[in-house]
Amino acid sequence: QATFWPKRASADSLFTITSLCGNVAMAGQVVVVVDPASTGGCVAAEAVKRGYSVIAAWGTEITPEERLHVPSVCKSIRYHAEVEQLSTIPETATAVKTAAGDMPIVACIVGAETGVTLADHLSAELQVRTNGIFHGGDRRNKSVQQRAVKAAGLRAVREALGTTWDEVAAFVDEEPFPIVLKPVEGGGSFGVKLCTTKEEAKVHFQLLMDSQRKCSAQGAAVLCQEFLKGKEYVVDHVSRDGVHKCMMVWVYDKRAVNGAAFVYHGMLPVDSESAEAKVLIPYVRGVLDALQITNGASHGEVMMTESGPCLVEMNCRAHGGDGTWMPLARALTGGYCQVDAGADSFVDSAAFAALPDKPPSPFKAAGQEVMLVSFSKGKVTAMPGFEKIKALPSFVCLETGVDIGSQVEYTVDLFTNVGSCILMHQDSAQVAKDIETIRQLEKDCELFEYEGHGVVLSRPRTSSETKPKYEDLVNESSYSWCVLM
Repeated sequence: QATFWPKRASADSLFTITSLCGNVAMAGQVVVVVDPASTGGCVAAEAVKRGYSVIAAWGTEITPEERLHVPSVCKSIRYHAEVEQLSTIPETATAVKTAAGDMPIVACIVGAETGVTLADHLSAELQVRTNGIFHGGDRRNKSVQQRAVKAAGLRAVREALGTTWDEVAAFVDEEPFPIVLKPVEGGGSFGVKLCTTKEEAKVHFQLLMDSQRKCSAQGAAVLCQEFLKGKEYVVDHVSRDGVHKCMMVWVYDKRAVNGAAFVYHGMLPVDSESAEAKVLIPYVRGVLDALQITNGASHGEVMMTESGPCLVEMNCRAHGGDGTWMPLARALTGGYCQVDAGADSFVDSAAFAALPDKPPSPFKAAGQEVMLVSFSKGKVTAMPGFEKIKALPSFVCLETGVDIGSQVEYTVDLFTNVGSCILMHQDSAQVAKDIETIRQLEKDCELFEYEGHGVVLSRPRTSSETKPKYEDLVNESSYSWCVLM
């Protein structure tokens, strides 16, 4: 469950999605959205805005909790029908057609990460615009992706895949430490751990095999990969008939805190005419071609290493994070973002053709997304830090799943971030100043007040004088957190 706070009514032009939700559109055509959770809820809302009746197709891999994880501005959507995945794809397609009745189905679009595989198969079965079935295997599978990229002659990561330790032991013995372990499917840095010893890797391998249902799929397995040294970027595209248009290049701000190596702190836009973007965009388009992703949105994560770009993973759906980045993207581009452009790629060929090849340079605005990190945990009784954030000059909006009575945990991955806010201002210095204010609130553990004062890394917070220093929290070596909670 998420709460959404826009700054003021005059900012509504940035939040056009707020005017979409709650409309029951019966224009005589159907768009199917597979697993409309997270940004997938925004995908469904965009279809409603355009006058389509929307059928939600729920796959077997999404959990009941994940189904409820939609941006608050999309919660009032009323679907024409909701269909559960059946034992076979033809049976599921028949159920969707029955729900559509006499209305033609014009598109089948993936919403959340869990729906990628079903959307590929279902769109092919419904004979609508599709990426089809990839000959190399499930294109959501990170190992399948790396093999395809390598076969295309592009830089790929060294790796070993296995369901038992024996299958990866030789790779672990030969690869220099540290190495990265991650589930073969999933997103949001869930389950990703930087392991510095063989013993640590073996323990985490087994933990992933035992716990891989939170965000991944039926084919549970673990990837052991080389540690890519460099800066991680995101390159978002929208494609139609194999023509790829870059929606945005972002760079992640990830830091090692709370015992986890890859904690999201923010996401910054990168100028499309920068030296980095000029290398990243062609590389990612090569990855899309290698994976035969010809239609719809994609979200590529790439590490820029000393030897050039290397794929981390390709998410075959729109950029996640509940779509909190959409207002910022629209401001940066002057009016469009990946979600509405993704709809164009399926249902409006003329609008897709009119989209630029890449975002404007320079951008039309200054800003970034700031992801909120908790260094404390407990049952929330007040949220004074949120009120301070909302009063900042560059504040635009805040999305959070935390409310009075919520249980907050230490932030170790995207799922345990306690919120995300968009900052924008004509003065970039003001944005920087406001970011520093937010980081200080985090460091001082002043985002929330807790029942019984809460806990800071297992030490009672009895008074402000007893709180450990931020540097101690960041550098704490006596805690061995992994990102699976």
